[in-house]
Amino acid sequence: MFEAQSLECVRDDRLLFNDLSFTVAEAEVLQIEGPNGSGKTSLLRIICGLRQAEAGKVLWRGESIVANREDYYANMVYIGHLPCIKGDLTVLENVRSLLDTRSLSLSDAQIEVALSKVGLATYDDVPGKALSSGQRRRILLAFIDLSQAKLWVLDEPLTALDVQGVALMESMILEHREAGGSVVFTTHHGMQLDCEMSSVQLGRVANNKAAAEN
Repeated sequence: MFEAQSLECVRDDRLLFNDLSFTVAEAEVLQIEGPNGSGKTSLLRIICGLRQAEAGKVLWRGESIVANREDYYANMVYIGHLPCIKGDLTVLENVRSLLDTRSLSLSDAQIEVALSKVGLATYDDVPGKALSSGQRRRILLAFIDLSQAKLWVLDEPLTALDVQGVALMESMILEHREAGGSVVFTTHHGMQLDCEMSSVQLGRVANNKAAAEN
């Protein structure tokens, strides 16, 4: 479904990774691993088309994401490690604003079901600025649940979540996988997923290769 071919990334004149290739099949969960500064976020931004790789290409269903942009962005959703929640909008309005970026128009009832699922059932009219960091993160969980995307790209999705929030994120990933969806993620925290996961290890530039491991 998704393929990275011979990617190379340079930041501040420092080679982070090169000759990096891996694939993501349907219903596959892939973790990007590596120490701080190894290029995990940079790789995710390249995957999403938000950053240009110095070399290599990213394919979606066999075509470059540049040439296949419309289909790719209709099927991929990216969540960064900083929540993009607007303080002056209510919880419901924030979810609707995020859905607008995907040209999705859902009813209030559909959004409220998702908010209930992520533990924000009574917060639909609460402004974003009144929420905790964890509650803001839960708005993003509601959004990805409603996004209708086949591929989730998640940068540090457990940030600011409490124990219950972490369990919720893990269960959502498993549900998405069981429905045929795929997930690529990074995390500094332990992710306890009851399924097989693949991984890509960064930080091995000296070996001129970062290998995907099953």
